[in-house]
Amino acid sequence: MGKLWAGALVALAAVPALSQSSAPANPAQPPEHTLPWPDLATGTSEGERRKSYELGPELRRGVSAAAMRLQQRRLDAALAALAPQQPGTAEAYVLSIALDSDPVFAREAREAGRVLAARYGATARSLTLAGPDGVSDDLPQGSISALLQAISHLGTVMDTKEDVLVLYTTSHGADIGLAYHYGDVGYGILSPQRLKAALAEAGIARRVLILSACYSGVFVPVLASPDTAILTAAASTRSSFGCVAENDWTYYGDALINRALRQPVGLEEAARTAGRSVAEWEAKAKYLASLPQVSIGAGARTWLPAIEAAMPQQASKPVGRPAAAQ
Repeated sequence: MGKLWAGALVALAAVPALSQSSAPANPAQPPEHTLPWPDLATGTSEGERRKSYELGPELRRGVSAAAMRLQQRRLDAALAALAPQQPGTAEAYVLSIALDSDPVFAREAREAGRVLAARYGATARSLTLAGPDGVSDDLPQGSISALLQAISHLGTVMDTKEDVLVLYTTSHGADIGLAYHYGDVGYGILSPQRLKAALAEAGIARRVLILSACYSGVFVPVLASPDTAILTAAASTRSSFGCVAENDWTYYGDALINRALRQPVGLEEAARTAGRSVAEWEAKAKYLASLPQVSIGAGARTWLPAIEAAMPQQASKPVGRPAAAQ
């Protein structure tokens, strides 16, 4: 196993979370991570293990049948509620997902879904997958399988020749992909190759992909295409910051979603503004720069103005506690 991603997986198992060694009194209180991260790959050589992780392994253990049925019902209902596309009109479909049970990610995914839906006029075409955030537990939980089902369903609802998927993910990460980690019962890795395959299978070519996680820059070379705009919280070899369970935002989520994308400016300008904010906060905290990445294809530049025409012309105010001292 490569040193970088082996170390990242070890770090994932040691991420601090809320104290909750027994069943929480508050059902909206998310579970903490207390057990070591299990081995999800097969093979003995680094190459074999990397290929195994590229397939997007997901493990759930100790989940009751009733809990599984509840989550499937929630997901099915949320998917069924999405408005159908209107022929002849380029529309955005927003999918926001928290892949980790640390509540900062659930809070961020929930508000990101609202901000992106408002920006792209997609309130009736918006889906958020996020577990409990300490206040509520009313949404389908985020997981790799839930994300893949949602992408597949969206491919049947969208007009893939003109509509656009706006995907926001928030979680921990490693240089093999995004980490799915729900308490001590759910684990997985969403690799760039697995996400690319899911989008291709659904026929979704036009997409805005915003990935907030450490090492998320690994997705850029795999997912970049003429019709893809991809923004990541960090370069492929760098960590991102602010992913503390008690926070309302990560650094990147606060800078991009909570601030820059609330402004009536184009996506590329918002990404530049967010990058400068993150750099300033990291320098102040003496962190190694995360180096957020931006890749916008030539085709995406032609259709982005159409979906961004729906953005509110009045900026909205940031919500929640700032991720970094301002």
